[in-house]
Amino acid sequence: MTRVTITTKKSSHANKFGKLIFDDGTVLDGMGFGYSTTVFGEIVFNTGMVGYPETLTDPSYSGQILTLTYPLVGNYGVPDPSIKDEDGISKFFESDKIQVRGLVVHQLSETASHWNLTMTLDEWLYNEKIPGISGIDTRELTKKLRNGGVMMAALVVSDSEIDVEKVKKELAGAPHYNSEKFMDVVSTKKEEVYGSDEKSVVVIDTGAKNAILRNIRNLGYKVIKLPWNASIEKILSYNPQGVVISNGPGDPQNCPDTVNTAKKLIEKNIPTLGICLGAQIIGLAGNTETYKLKYGHRGQNKPCVNLDNNQVYVTSQNHGYGIDPDSLTNSEFNLWFKNADDKTVEGIKHKSQNCIAVQFHPEAAPGPYDCKFVFEELKRLMGEEKAAKE
Repeated sequence: MTRVTITTKKSSHANKFGKLIFDDGTVLDGMGFGYSTTVFGEIVFNTGMVGYPETLTDPSYSGQILTLTYPLVGNYGVPDPSIKDEDGISKFFESDKIQVRGLVVHQLSETASHWNLTMTLDEWLYNEKIPGISGIDTRELTKKLRNGGVMMAALVVSDSEIDVEKVKKELAGAPHYNSEKFMDVVSTKKEEVYGSDEKSVVVIDTGAKNAILRNIRNLGYKVIKLPWNASIEKILSYNPQGVVISNGPGDPQNCPDTVNTAKKLIEKNIPTLGICLGAQIIGLAGNTETYKLKYGHRGQNKPCVNLDNNQVYVTSQNHGYGIDPDSLTNSEFNLWFKNADDKTVEGIKHKSQNCIAVQFHPEAAPGPYDCKFVFEELKRLMGEEKAAKE
């Protein structure tokens, strides 16, 4: 019988001074943990119950202060970031660093216990110079954001008393999330190749999660990850079977180069899949319009209806922008998925070309795997095999 050693570690960077300050003047007191610093960003909430290592490393959160609604966070610690799979892709994380600007939780578990942990949550944040705050009523905070919409905020963690008025002035002058350009922050600067299979899929990296790369590898293709502004000529030089435009942060209208490339992919009928931000980019390329949601969809239990079979799927989501459903009428796309809660657009299919897009995350990480068949649908578009029947 094999014995498993359960590692236990205690927090060492908790119980500092902490304040959360909103641009409407609201000030919340809490206990700081992680790294002592001040950050500014758009504050959003995620309703997922688990998966904070994957969530915090999702590039779609760049520029944001993340609130986790689940009341206890950090109890299973953080695994080793250096562990990679056979293709050299990080096994437990969605990028090579924490992407959120700050973290807000109700209760930080100051003791972490798990067979796979190498550090506590507050140690991880400290190492990556990210502030966190606990002792916040995150469900009340979520109600505030649901009622008023997402807003700018400052998160301050300090070893001494905090000057609130000084921070309020700094917050008033901080760059607004809507105006920030994130692509040069989250996108690769050069080509990255994973695997050695003969056939390849190009991933246009607008903030790609590692799980997208893993799923393409599982389909049996070499992955070639290219910068967000890669030209159509560069993409086609690899003779790919298909193209994926990834998830990522910010307003899709700040990605005109990628939208232009998507137009050419559609014109040339290159099999293409858009995910999250990639869906919005593909939508813009096919004459839809996009808009900012009041508070977005961020969680692991978002129900979406597949209009092909009228079946509901539970999906993982993380986005603050969407495709305007009214703009589909005069666009190149038909509605494929819609959100069962608020009827927003969750998936589109091109009317004549081999191009599909989903607003949710079929690769999950974290979340349910109900929609992994979307990758099989891409494979079908590439002429490789029938799509999954799920």
